Amino acid sequence: MDLALLDETLAGEPAFRARQVWRWAATGAGAYDEMTDLPAALRERLAAEVPFSTLEVVREAHASDGTVKALFHTRDGRPVEAVLMRYRDGRRSVCVSSQSGCPLTCTFCATGQMRFGRNLTASEIVDQVLHFRRIEPVDHLVFMGMGEPLMNLDNVVAAARRLPDIGITHRRTGISTVGWVPGIRALTEAPEPIRLALSLHAPEDALRSQIMPINDRHPLAEVLAACEAHYAAKRRRVFVEYVMLAGVNDGYAQAVQLAQLLDPRIYKVNLIPYNPTGSTYEGSSRAAIAAFRAALEEHGLGATVRLTRGRDIDAACGQLAARA
Repeated sequence: MDLALLDETLAGEPAFRARQVWRWAATGAGAYDEMTDLPAALRERLAAEVPFSTLEVVREAHASDGTVKALFHTRDGRPVEAVLMRYRDGRRSVCVSSQSGCPLTCTFCATGQMRFGRNLTASEIVDQVLHFRRIEPVDHLVFMGMGEPLMNLDNVVAAARRLPDIGITHRRTGISTVGWVPGIRALTEAPEPIRLALSLHAPEDALRSQIMPINDRHPLAEVLAACEAHYAAKRRRVFVEYVMLAGVNDGYAQAVQLAQLLDPRIYKVNLIPYNPTGSTYEGSSRAAIAAFRAALEEHGLGATVRLTRGRDIDAACGQLAARA
């Protein structure tokens, strides 16, 4: 819900009323009627004056693996996506958007092919989480949906500060960036121990600029220096996301380059099977991914392969909005 509007509406009420409403929302309440320790007249007033969510659900898709993807619209009609990922070990992780569309144009990403709308407010980010909290408890979160979170850092951090009340600690919260250096530096200064993840996708500048034009503005050396300063301040390893594109960035020589580029004390690599987005790229085969991982480990750099989630419901960021 719009927390600023809530505070404004409750200005004449006892100070604890806003905390009561938030506690109910954060623990999965689906409507003001469920908030039984609020006076009935106040519940009616809130229902009339403060919409329960800043977002309208437009479409929801359910995958065979339990993944749920929601497409929302903001009050001004901007598309926003979020995903709930269920894992066999009991984890319930939410992937949220920080912007509607994206101003950056990564060539493999469906969101990068959309027009940029605007930054999302902290309440619009939180409402993505609350939508899934009303389904079941959640305990992990990544800012890895639509948009570049570090270009909207104030609202992202304001939203993150609400997450522990919902059940997601700061240490179970991650922010993924394409390498927006001013944002990495600002996140390093923030007190919250939020994990940093870097979308790298190439071990050298020429290829990375081809895949991710942001590299022309913030080349690899500058990005890695900012990540390493972040590690020095936070003492938390940086996750490197590396989407596997067939014949583009998945060769043995590129694995060796990547292993030589990254300090294994600072970075951990997560290889990501490509979820096709209608771009010109094809995903690497399982054999190619396994060989790439083996080459990294042969040269001293640990790597994992991300589980593919929601492939049958267009779960890559931007896909559902683009197709809708």
